[in-house]
Formats: sequence, structure tokens, C-alpha cells
Amino acid sequence: MDSEALQRIISTLASKNDEIQNFIDTLNHTLKGVQENSSNILSELDEEFDSLYSILDEVKESMINSIKQEQAHKSQELQSQISQCNNALENSEELLEFATRSLDIKEPEEFSKYVCVYRRVTMASAFRLSLKPKVSDNMTHLMVDFSQERQMLQTLKFLPVPKAPEIDPVECLVADNCVTVAWRMPEEDNKIDHFVLEYRKTNFDGLPRVKDERCWEIADNIKGTEYTLSGLKFDSKYMNFRVRACNKAVAGEYSDPVTLETKALNFSLDNSSSHLNLKVEDTCVEWDPTGGKGQEKIKGKENKGRSGTPSPKRTSVGSRPPAVRGSRDRFTGESYTVLGDTAIESGQHYWEVKAQKDCKSYSVGVAYKTLGKFDQLGKTNTSWCVHVNNWLQNTFAAKHNNKVKALDVSVPEKIGVFCDFDGGQLSFYDANSKQLLYSFKTKFTQPVLPGFMVWCGGLSLSTGMQVPSAVRTLQKSENGMTGSASSLNNVTQ
Repeated sequence: MDSEALQRIISTLASKNDEIQNFIDTLNHTLKGVQENSSNILSELDEEFDSLYSILDEVKESMINSIKQEQAHKSQELQSQISQCNNALENSEELLEFATRSLDIKEPEEFSKYVCVYRRVTMASAFRLSLKPKVSDNMTHLMVDFSQERQMLQTLKFLPVPKAPEIDPVECLVADNCVTVAWRMPEEDNKIDHFVLEYRKTNFDGLPRVKDERCWEIADNIKGTEYTLSGLKFDSKYMNFRVRACNKAVAGEYSDPVTLETKALNFSLDNSSSHLNLKVEDTCVEWDPTGGKGQEKIKGKENKGRSGTPSPKRTSVGSRPPAVRGSRDRFTGESYTVLGDTAIESGQHYWEVKAQKDCKSYSVGVAYKTLGKFDQLGKTNTSWCVHVNNWLQNTFAAKHNNKVKALDVSVPEKIGVFCDFDGGQLSFYDANSKQLLYSFKTKFTQPVLPGFMVWCGGLSLSTGMQVPSAVRTLQKSENGMTGSASSLNNVTQ
């Protein structure tokens, strides 16, 4: 066995150990979730039954009140009838006694005096009295049948937990800094109310790691089986996605996670070699006429020669680490230039640049690493750019190798830069309308760096962007168009 074979098996075993450790983390995370979820469900179950008991108590109290009200009403009606009957009986007994005495009178003259007795007996209240009870002793609200409710409670079961959805990677789409995730249910479930999509950025391929450096983000209350995340910055190599279905009571299991590639060019501005009159912070650069004067007084001689050592770091900006591509001379003189800190060595890439409204002059393009510290973008054969001048007169031009091509288009609010390193193409677009402004055709012989020049103003960058679909479409039909590097060979400044 040679050393290479041993190295391969060691690497394989180390990778396997990493997978096992990640699996252990997953199991521990799941165990913790089981304990937390079971406790939550028990608490929720107590709350549901307490709520049910409360409802039953309310219904019972309402029924009791109804029965008592009916009892009071019927009692009042019956008591009223009893009172009327007693009064009628008392009145009738008096009349009967009086009428009986009148029958004992034998003399006609004397009997005629009692002629009113007949009328009084005839008008007795007993004759007008109804002898039918106004109410019965049957209680209306006692006629309640709880058999259906009892049967329903006896068959009460947990609402079934929705099954885990299945994300279909083939139906997922990553384009224009948007990600569309599509999924389906393994079987129809008409009790599903909505879906929850979770996603996070990662630089690890394969299954998501429990101890990944980023937290899951959530898109909730999704009614369909597809969702699009838009306006993303692709500042990681991949994104993890998982989804679960929810009914009115509970959320189901997560789907198997899916990892989608979200590769894009991410870079910041390199303040270790930028001109001292530029204030550089991450993806912003601003002209600063007072920048570096203290350093220039101390290190004045070093800033005059072409072969001097790099100027000391500025103290007015954040302390960024030195560029990983190695030390180089700081731009000086009238080369108010700053480069990106990431080299492009292959592939197709895109970024956008926006200038401040009052910016007097700026350039946007690419350059080889060998661009000299006195060199200005577009004035050497190692740099390509478009240049905007708003000082004294307004001009918009493409520049390369000290040659200029005036552009008969208006300066857009934001410029999109497309670099196809392998195809030897550098194109500039209106970032909003995707109108082509100009294209260089060349053959890049060295890695290139995004390059920027600014004077009396500032620029802000947008990176982590995919090549827009509209740009890709235009690139397919752009070959053979005018406005290429060859046209600059016939135009001098």
C-alpha cells in the first residue's frame, strides 16, 4: 500500500466520522425535540380539556337557568289559576247560601224581594272560570338527548398528524437571485390548512448540519405547494430547504431536506491597496480629499516611486485584513482606483454598481492584477471599463488601452457588469432594464479583478448576484454586434 492510498482511506474515514458526528447531533436534537414537544402537547391537551370543561359548565349553567325560569313561569301560572279557583269557590258558597235561604220564603210578596238572587247566581264567577290548566307539568328543557354528544366524546381521537411532504428537486428553480421550491404530499390530505417552508444558507454540501453556523428562516402560512423566495443575496454556496404541512391543530413532520446550489461572485473592496483619497468600507467607496495626508507627510518619498513599499493602513476606516492575493503598491497620483478583493479566473459572473447622484467622475470595469499603481482604468491594455464624466461636460464612454469609444446612450441609474472569463467577454448593462450598453471582446490571459475609479462622489456595489436570465438571453444573440473591443482600436482619446 502506497502513501496516496493510505491518505485516501484516512480522508474517507475522516469524512465518515464527520457524517457520524453530524448524525449523533441530529439524534440528540431529535431527542430534545421529543421531550419538548411531548411536554408542549400535554400542556396543550390540558388546556383543550379545560376549555371543553369550561364550555360544558357554561352549557350546564345555561340549561339550569332555563329550567329554573320555566319552573318559575309555570308555578306562577298555576298559582294564579289556583287563586282564581279559590276566589270563585268562596264566592259561589256565599251565593249558594243566600239562594238557599231565599227558597225557604213562602210568601210571594216576600220572595219577590229576592229577585236579584237569580241574577247574582247567573253571573257567578264560577261559570266563567276555565277548568283547564294553562301549563302542564312536563318541563320543555328537560327533553334533552345527549346520546349523540356522548357518542361523539367517546370516539374523540387525536387529529392525525400530516405526513411529511416531498420536495421535488427537479421542479425547484434557482434563477435571478430567486429560489422556487416545489413539493407534493405523498397522499391526499384534505385537512391540511397550510405549509411552512424553512430555509438557511450554508457552505456545506449534502445533508444539513444540526450545528450549522446559520439559523433556519421561516416562510409561514403558505397555501399552495410551491413558494418563491425573491431578492436573495447569494453569499453562500448552497441553501438548505425543508417543508412541513400543518392542519388546524398540529404541524407534521419535516420533509427530507434538499440542498440547492446558490453560487455567485461575492467580493468586497480591497482597502489595502486603494488610493488614500478613497474611503473604502466593504462594498462602498467614497472620494475623500483629506484622506492620507498625514501618511503622505511621513511617507512622502515612498509614495512617489513606482517600486516603493505599500503605504501604511489608513486609520479612518475599518481595519480590514490585508488582501489574500498578496501585497501590492497602493494606487496613488491621479489613479483614484480601488480593486475588488476576489480574482475571477473562470466562469460567468455579474455585479452591479450605483453612483451617488452628485458624483463628478467614475469608472467601472475589470483589470489584471498587474495594473500599475499610477495606471488609470481603461488607459492600459490590462484594464477595460466604462467611464462617466459629469464635470464641465457630460460624457459616457468605453475605454481600453488608452482608446475611447463614446456611447450614445444615457447613463443608467445603476450599471450591471457581466464578465465571461472563459468566453473573453465583458459587457455593461442598464441594471434595471437590462439594455446592453457596451461589450468588449477579448481573450483574458490572466485573472481579472473588478475595478473602480471615483472622483468627487461615491459608489456602492451589489454582489452575490447570479447572472440575470435576461442577460444570459442577450448574450446568446450578442455575438457579432458592434461596440466591441476591435472598434476601440480605431478610436483614440
